[in-house]
Amino acid sequence: HVQLVESGGGSVQAGGSLRLSCAPSQSTNSLFCMSWFRQSPGKEREGIAFIGTGGSDASYADSVKGRFTISRDVATDTLYLQMDSLKPDDTAMYYCAAALRPCGNQYDLTSLYSLWGQGTQVTVS
Repeated sequence: HVQLVESGGGSVQAGGSLRLSCAPSQSTNSLFCMSWFRQSPGKEREGIAFIGTGGSDASYADSVKGRFTISRDVATDTLYLQMDSLKPDDTAMYYCAAALRPCGNQYDLTSLYSLWGQGTQVTVS
């Protein structure tokens, strides 16, 4: 079965940038809307960026709006998160997720997401 594989995490100084990637382990046409979540120790998982199946509609949590950009290569269903102006509060494990059923314009509905990557650590100092 298809898995999501993240890459691109690391350590960066405040104000710096990182770009995360998330690719399916095999070619598939079963991924619909996709998203990025993050979780830091002691905090609840937070959905921070969402994108529709076609790759043109997106929404962001207030905590990252204006600094992060989600995008998607619809040919390969590879998901990206460009993170700029990073802050220490952005330190977390970042996860990509995909919906396995049509989501229409409800791409920011957390309960839609059932396929998850293994996570990639982002540390901002």
